[in-house]
Amino acid sequence: MGVLSRIGVALDSDLLERFDHFISRLGYTNRSEAFRDLIRDRLVAERTAVPNAIVVGTVTLIYDHHAHGVTEKLTELQHANHDLVVSTSHAHLNRDSCLEVLIVHGKSQRVEEFAGHLIGLKGVQHGRLVMTGPHEFPRNKSGDVATRAATQIAQSKSAHHHANGKHHAHGQ
Repeated sequence: MGVLSRIGVALDSDLLERFDHFISRLGYTNRSEAFRDLIRDRLVAERTAVPNAIVVGTVTLIYDHHAHGVTEKLTELQHANHDLVVSTSHAHLNRDSCLEVLIVHGKSQRVEEFAGHLIGLKGVQHGRLVMTGPHEFPRNKSGDVATRAATQIAQSKSAHHHANGKHHAHGQ
């Protein structure tokens, strides 16, 4: 973190009261950290909106595994876009519903299109894409975190584990 700068912000008292209640529920102990997080979140959203921005993220899906062909279509889309999929995790929520979380890495436009195809499949009950950029991670004394994270992602792209313990590799 750089040198801290103090700023003043004028807010409507009702808005401030609602904000204080909101950040209290989230566990913030002060407004400054809450404001910093809001600013960071907005800056990340702006950067990941650039179509060629390199992003990392997650696609979270809840789907009815009884829906005709949904499991096969999800697998087919993931294999067709294996260059974007770093890892997947799958869990059975109940007799009918499954949770699948994909870690993705690539250009933001491709990641968004891929996530849209997954989320739009018949049988997917809910889905969400969350993206950030590797450049958003701070540097520390042991080296550039963004570079290490990107290297680890690239190395793990060709092989991954599934929640059921199975391991397999994809050709590059």
